[in-house]
Amino acid sequence: MTDYRPPLRDMQFLLNDVFAVPELFASMPDTQEVSADLISAILDEAGKIAAEQLAPVNQNGDREGCRFADGEVTAPAGFKQAYEAFASGGWSGLTGNPEFGGQGMPKLLSAMIEEMQFAANTSFTLYTVLTTGASLTLNSHGSQALKERYLPKLYSGQWSGTMCLTEAHAGTDLGMIKSRAEPTSDGSYSITGSKIFITSGEHDLTENIIHLVLAKLPDAPAGPRGISLFLVPKFLVDDSGEITATRNKVSCGSIEEKMGIHGSATCVMNFDGAEGYLVGAANGGLATMFTMMNYERLSMGVQGNGLAEASYQTARDYALERLQGRAPAGASRPELAADPLIVHPDVRRMLLTMRANIVAGRALSIFAASQLDISRFHPDAAARAKADKLVALLIPVQKAYCSDRGFDACVLAQQVLGGHGYVAEWGLEQNIRDARIAQIYEGANGIQALDLMGRKTVRSKGEYLQLLMADIADWLAAHQDDNKLQAAIEKFSSCRQHLADCTEQVIGKAENNAAEVGAASYPYLELLGLTLYGYMWLRIMAACHEQINSEQGAADYHDGLLKTGEYFMARLLPAASSLREEIAAGADSLMAIRAEQF
Repeated sequence: MTDYRPPLRDMQFLLNDVFAVPELFASMPDTQEVSADLISAILDEAGKIAAEQLAPVNQNGDREGCRFADGEVTAPAGFKQAYEAFASGGWSGLTGNPEFGGQGMPKLLSAMIEEMQFAANTSFTLYTVLTTGASLTLNSHGSQALKERYLPKLYSGQWSGTMCLTEAHAGTDLGMIKSRAEPTSDGSYSITGSKIFITSGEHDLTENIIHLVLAKLPDAPAGPRGISLFLVPKFLVDDSGEITATRNKVSCGSIEEKMGIHGSATCVMNFDGAEGYLVGAANGGLATMFTMMNYERLSMGVQGNGLAEASYQTARDYALERLQGRAPAGASRPELAADPLIVHPDVRRMLLTMRANIVAGRALSIFAASQLDISRFHPDAAARAKADKLVALLIPVQKAYCSDRGFDACVLAQQVLGGHGYVAEWGLEQNIRDARIAQIYEGANGIQALDLMGRKTVRSKGEYLQLLMADIADWLAAHQDDNKLQAAIEKFSSCRQHLADCTEQVIGKAENNAAEVGAASYPYLELLGLTLYGYMWLRIMAACHEQINSEQGAADYHDGLLKTGEYFMARLLPAASSLREEIAAGADSLMAIRAEQF
């Protein structure tokens, strides 16, 4: 069993000192009670659940996997007990509407909790985050009757939730779905169709499963404008909110054999005239579902951060203890047969790359989650509108860039351990397999890049990016006299200029050649992600200097963060130059080759 230690110090520093989150919460009436002390207490308890309940059953869950027989799915040994501990602690309803038994906590807080849970046991955590997303969608768009009937049990953890979008012939192109919804005389709908890749579609952790299903009404317009969203319970529920003995006509046809997340049930779900209820407006299902998708995509970026942190901890500990070779300048531990791996420059390169990207990724997740919370809780309409635009810009980057860098960190950690990283004992090969899916589901990262480049940048003529750039400019202006940051600011300013120039170039080229959008999309996402990581590190470094000054130089922790930030600026940020060249190369070299020449 691998040992996971929740990075509470890092989280507290980012929340309190870098982003002043308690002050943000104090400025919004619905979050005023979420104080620094309450945040600390909640994170401490969540860390205990992750380390003591989830991590111990992680590797066993991977080895055992889920079992499927006669339409029923059994989760791995230990998962049910871990889920009972999770639900009894009130974690299922953490961000839920207090009117229906939720605790009303902000997403920013739950994002840090999810990171710890994903790090400790990704398969288990997938059962819980889908419930959170389904509850959010139902609370935002469901009728009062549906909310009263279903939300209390979802918030208590007695029931769980899913989202059922994908069909075998229609992956990202949801406008092609064939699932049908026929109106019935009692106001419900008869749902017929088959869905694939349904996380937590069937399992034995809860007494009921509430599916949110995309389907088309008989008179629906063609394409994505003709999709509606329906709530379909596994067991029918009476007017008092209790399950009946009647099993709905929804069943699991099989579960997938997968590369990773073996303890998570990924199901084929069949709806054979199942009773369902409309959520939101008819033919407005795609927009309704996207309430859930922004939160779920943030969670997938957080998954990358979590698995990267777990992998980094293993690699760091190994490098500090494993004796191999001697330091370049001579033995650092002459009394030993060899020096620890940590003395070797290339091992340090791998560890520092992991650490630099993990800290920046966690900071970006906090930054993006704060915009979701402002959009949800802020009393000022203008502030909410600005946050909505920043969410639209930030979420595809956070999802894709954090999951990409998270996977990279898992691979680097494996490399630090060499052969020991390749065998199952150390858990790193599992982390790689579990991290890989975050780059694929909830919208593959290439789709996130296309959305960012096309809808969020070219179509908006750069409006969303200008909001971000204005915030960055304001921050830089406030720190222009900070001599200790000037070297880092100068390096960052070059990266920021590359981003501004590339944005203008692609918007201009796309007017005459639509292929320029797709050609630039992924390197552009990488460039914006790198710029955001640089911005996060500037804010982190500034906070470190403030802490060191206030503590009179006694903060070894903050000094270590400063040196990690300097590494990022010196060794990782320069990649912006090559990304700019790639974007400037345009679409010709991609589109010139004919299909039959591949």
